[in-house]
Amino acid sequence: MATPENIDAYIGKFPAEVQKVLREVRTAIKTAAPQAEEVISYSLPAFKWKGILVWFGAHTRHIGFYPRASAILAFKKELAPYHTAKGSVQFPFDEELPVALIKKMVVFRMRENEEKAFIKIKGNVLRPPVRAEKSKRP
Repeated sequence: MATPENIDAYIGKFPAEVQKVLREVRTAIKTAAPQAEEVISYSLPAFKWKGILVWFGAHTRHIGFYPRASAILAFKKELAPYHTAKGSVQFPFDEELPVALIKKMVVFRMRENEEKAFIKIKGNVLRPPVRAEKSKRP
């Protein structure tokens, strides 16, 4: 399967009922992270803000939502009704999409990316320049 050009192209290749659910996921993410950029990553729709926030995609019986392992662990109780793996959760088509939970996970991931970006910046600013040591000859 060819990599879609953008999220609209990805959504457009599915039947109308699946497109509706994909649009709901997209809207939930955009609402939680309005400044995030839409991208295609690993041939899936994704949102990027200081790094990838989340991916999502349609499968035969469910929407796959990929917020990374840290979010799956952080929302373990709320995700209990769903099938999860290390960094993913499956939202079945025959159940109501948990929009509020998706938004909470996106906000969680934004905080994570913000913290990682701060640590990188802080580390670079506070690290003294590396200087070559002069060799000491006896």
